[in-house]
Amino acid sequence: MTEAAGGRILVIEDEAAIRKFLRIALPAAGFAVEEADHGRAGIERAATTAPDAIVLDLGLPDMDGKAVVAAIREWSRVPILVLSVRDAEAEKIAALDAGADDYVTKPFATGELLARLRALLRSRRAPDSESAVFKAGRLTVDLARRLVLVDGAEVKLTKKEFDVLALLARHAGRLVTHKQLLTTVWGPAHEADAHYLRIAVGHIRDKLGDDAAAPEFIVTEPGVGYRLLGD
Repeated sequence: MTEAAGGRILVIEDEAAIRKFLRIALPAAGFAVEEADHGRAGIERAATTAPDAIVLDLGLPDMDGKAVVAAIREWSRVPILVLSVRDAEAEKIAALDAGADDYVTKPFATGELLARLRALLRSRRAPDSESAVFKAGRLTVDLARRLVLVDGAEVKLTKKEFDVLALLARHAGRLVTHKQLLTTVWGPAHEADAHYLRIAVGHIRDKLGDDAAAPEFIVTEPGVGYRLLGD
């Protein structure tokens, strides 16, 4: 496999037609591609080839994709994007809770898949620091100073509202589940209190001037979580 400017992507997928398509689409977008058609082979390649990101199917011949995620997460934080025909909310949540970073359902739009991969790679390369400043278009989130700006004007958020936005900013471009948001911001005892989160996100959107129907900043993944859009 040759090096590519966009990074090296390991595709773990048993469907030959999907592998063939990604073998063409990913290099055309600047990525190099490594392949595996079984879960155990994918785990081995993840360990030996050190990919920059993984695209993973859940319905593999020898093991469930969620088990592949869990196995890789024992030793690696490489970004994992699940690409699966399974579109049930429970499947998405289970894959994300197992350690996947994002989830795209088949059939998929090539542009969306590539955009999400680029977002995962950007988040991996960004410095993991509380002094980081997140910027996307008109929005700036200064994590150290707990400061939010839209078009250079300060936006006043409550502590909980800022904590929600900050968590989304730290994972910009990636899907953050309701459970992750609730347990991190409100604590483990509140992981089922989704109404807290809905209210907080509604207030954040109002203050940022973000339209939920045509979001500029925060995208809702129905029944699963939220994603903060990045440049």
